[in-house]
Amino acid sequence: MASELIRDLGSEGSKLVSSGCGPLLALPQDDTRPLRQQVFEQVRANGQMPRMDVARKLNISPGSVTTITSDLIARGLLQEVEDSQRGPSRGRPPIALRVAPQSRFVVGMKLSDERHTAVLLDLAGTIIAEAHVASASLRQSTEDMLTEVSSLMDRLLQKSGRVMSDISAVGIGLPGLVDASLGIVKWSPVMLDTDMPLRDLLSKTLGLPVSLDNDTNLLTLAELWFGAGRGISNFAVVTIERGVGMGLVLNNRLFRGALGPGMELGHTKVQLDGALCRCGQRGCLEAYVADYAIIREAGTAFERDPRAESSAVSMIETLYDEANAGNEAALAIFNRAGRFLSVGLANIVQLFDPERIILSGERMRYDYLNVDDVLSEMNSMILPAGRAPTPVDIHAWGGSVWAKGAAALALSDVTDALLGENAA
Repeated sequence: MASELIRDLGSEGSKLVSSGCGPLLALPQDDTRPLRQQVFEQVRANGQMPRMDVARKLNISPGSVTTITSDLIARGLLQEVEDSQRGPSRGRPPIALRVAPQSRFVVGMKLSDERHTAVLLDLAGTIIAEAHVASASLRQSTEDMLTEVSSLMDRLLQKSGRVMSDISAVGIGLPGLVDASLGIVKWSPVMLDTDMPLRDLLSKTLGLPVSLDNDTNLLTLAELWFGAGRGISNFAVVTIERGVGMGLVLNNRLFRGALGPGMELGHTKVQLDGALCRCGQRGCLEAYVADYAIIREAGTAFERDPRAESSAVSMIETLYDEANAGNEAALAIFNRAGRFLSVGLANIVQLFDPERIILSGERMRYDYLNVDDVLSEMNSMILPAGRAPTPVDIHAWGGSVWAKGAAALALSDVTDALLGENAA
């Protein structure tokens, strides 16, 4: 039964919606964005769109759409194209609008303890180039992090044939407690320093506007702008990698909590006085489910020093192979992690009642967490609500999609600057 509720959307390329970018559903009635911004974002979300369809979608007059789109075309933000979504017709070809792709460019970056990833997107949300640099160490000083970000930007620009002055904004995501509004990293497992104004330091280093957020929030933005969340009003994203993260979309908007560092599912407590978490506390969900927790269990079960392995990935690979070969100790480690994961997922459903949960992250390419068993146990812990259980998607994202979510943050900032309430 549980497997009927799971969608594994295959390879990374097949999961992204190819036409347009941005949420497809209408925002709540309290939407205060200027009408010109709503028109622009409607066209971008659909890829291309005739004026009459824009008028119907936004419930405004065709005359208003004509006036607004004429201004956006004059500013080089929209352009007219032949409407390829309609069949052949006699006479003049039908005309649609689309975002002028080369009008602006943004960069998104995902910073991690193994490698940093960057993507360059145009204003329409199309990837122009991608670059990677290896992280020099698991935890870095702020100075070293700034140096590596600069190196990553240089590599990306070289690959794309662009220069720094072509870039309008940069979005950056990293794990940990991030105050997105202030741009302060309160704590991160990839940085030695705490309470660092990293956004301002990065902006000064790059000479560009920078937005900063928790990386799972930005992966959630990637789902909202490019993936399975484009047509869903309420959904949760749960990531399993070096840690356990969560992002939440409510009413088509990313929810961060009152002070910003909300949705820290990995640091909710599932065992009083339990296993030690890398945050320094005990009993966190992450301390039982994340890859470092599984490696720690493996070191105990097989009397190995986890530090002797070249990386977390290699040790997980070894443990995965042994589990597939029927090693009962390896299977028990993964089954235990799966049971704790089911507790976390059940709590999400009980608290937020999402339309869908998306299990995401590069580690999801392994099937060591038996998803059928996890979902069965999850559903056994949820109070019946008179409807079908919450569906679950599995996305084995790589680093480029996390970076693409960071680029979505930059695209949002650029759009606000061009067309928002305080725009010229």
